[in-house]
Amino acid sequence: MPPRQRLTPAERRAQLLAVGARLFAARPYEEVLMEDVAAHAGVSRALLYRYFPGKRDLFAAIYQQAADQLLAKSRFDSTGSLTEQLVEGMDAHLDYFIANRNAVLAGNRVLAGDPLIQTIIANELDVIRSRLLSVLPLADDTTREAVSQVLKSWLVFVRVLVVDWLTTETCTRTELRDVCVGSVLGAIRPLLPADPAPQ
Repeated sequence: MPPRQRLTPAERRAQLLAVGARLFAARPYEEVLMEDVAAHAGVSRALLYRYFPGKRDLFAAIYQQAADQLLAKSRFDSTGSLTEQLVEGMDAHLDYFIANRNAVLAGNRVLAGDPLIQTIIANELDVIRSRLLSVLPLADDTTREAVSQVLKSWLVFVRVLVVDWLTTETCTRTELRDVCVGSVLGAIRPLLPADPAPQ
């Protein structure tokens, strides 16, 4: 065990999250033990449990941090090209998903019934949907509701497709991204007064 460093509570929590994130990215969820996290962080198990009462709590904190970081990279601006912004957002998500394949599969499969993990995922998707709605040219409330429903379904489609792709890569990463972006542009186009992605 490496010598223990004196850190503030915020620094220690950040360190434990970073160590946990590396382990959850490298191994399937079932193979990550709290004892391993403590050992890699150079702290006692008792100290680790003071910050995170269990493995699921640690994983949830890591997943929330990742969701926050991905949302920061998925901002939409009504003055920019919607297609370019969708590509940037999908690229950020795919980069994270590929680098953290085990963690993503854990959140979407192993812990698919866990209310806390699913709330983190649902909240992130709701923010993305809200941001997209804010930049689209919507004629009225009825159109807004219709587009909102389409976006909600599209986000579920993307989630299922990408998780399946992480298990069996049936196409290239670029093809996957382009399918996701193209599907939403095609789905909302009939509901908008102007083409969201003119050629």
